[in-house]
Amino acid sequence: MFDQDNNLEALAEAIRSWGKSLGFSHIGIADTDLASAEPQYKAWIEKGFHGAMDYMAKHGNKRTEPANLVPGTVRVISARMDYQPPNAKDATEVLNESNQAFISRYALGRDYHKVMRNQLQKLCEKIHTELSIYQLDEFQYRVFTDSAPVLEVALAEKAGLGWRGKHTLLITREAGSWFFIGEIYTNLPLPIDKPTDNHCGTCVACMDVCPTQAIVAPYEVDARRCISYLTIELKTSIPLEFRPLIGNRIYGCDDCQLACPWNRFGQITDQHDFHVRHGLDNVSLVELFTWDQVKFNEKMAGSAIYRIGHEQWLRNIAVGLGNATSTIEIINALKSRTNDSSSMVREHVAWALQQHHITV
Repeated sequence: MFDQDNNLEALAEAIRSWGKSLGFSHIGIADTDLASAEPQYKAWIEKGFHGAMDYMAKHGNKRTEPANLVPGTVRVISARMDYQPPNAKDATEVLNESNQAFISRYALGRDYHKVMRNQLQKLCEKIHTELSIYQLDEFQYRVFTDSAPVLEVALAEKAGLGWRGKHTLLITREAGSWFFIGEIYTNLPLPIDKPTDNHCGTCVACMDVCPTQAIVAPYEVDARRCISYLTIELKTSIPLEFRPLIGNRIYGCDDCQLACPWNRFGQITDQHDFHVRHGLDNVSLVELFTWDQVKFNEKMAGSAIYRIGHEQWLRNIAVGLGNATSTIEIINALKSRTNDSSSMVREHVAWALQQHHITV
């Protein structure tokens, strides 16, 4: 006798098992009701906290109503994949060595967009292959990994993957926040999972440690002040007020995660793609500043860092060099780009030299 509910339950369990075999640490399922998250998101946009990320304000209600983005969507399968690489130099040590370059831990390996998307696609192909066993209708789906108007954290929270921390990242008790999340929008009416409780309590460690005080209130980040935004999303000159606060962080910032007590439970990834490439966990600012366009393209191929481009890369490193301990090597490196073809690079180099009391 056909029992759709039992078949859907069995399929959901199978999806979790298949997901684990593909490298996902947790699979959860949520409905598409984001009514509780919508007001907060709209208020965030109205305050201008998205800065120059104009795409955050576009797409109407597609972000808060999944079925308007992908017609027919009734469930969202959220997936977690840990990214903390093994054998990487301690992040705090790098931050304390001002002449070294700090790169956010998530970007030390291959581009997570591609890795996550490929594995999510494989999971969908497995579901499609096995669907007939569960006597279910056609499987319609679309895969996302930080690549479309999707409220990833809100959906993952609904799916029981964790809770939104005061720094707005997702946290889970068993793995902290060192992980990526991705989604499968689908027409399958799978049974949904229960959300977990919030375990931040009265802790404000992430808020206190933020170098630029970008976490302006619990669960609210002004992206315009965030170092990740300033070094990645912002394509123009970095505001003067933030340059000294950036320190040696040339791509992203992990301070709020490093301060979070739950990250003592962070899991080391078993995905080789997220292992450190090209020694980026322990490299000097000067060495990276010598990379020309060709070398940047060669070294950063397949990396999330490639997306910011060589000009922005040099801009960020120039700021780091301006904040570094003054040495002849650093001064000479900066002087070597005083006539760079990019006016933005030249501007940041001039600022950096001024920090070392040298006028161009």
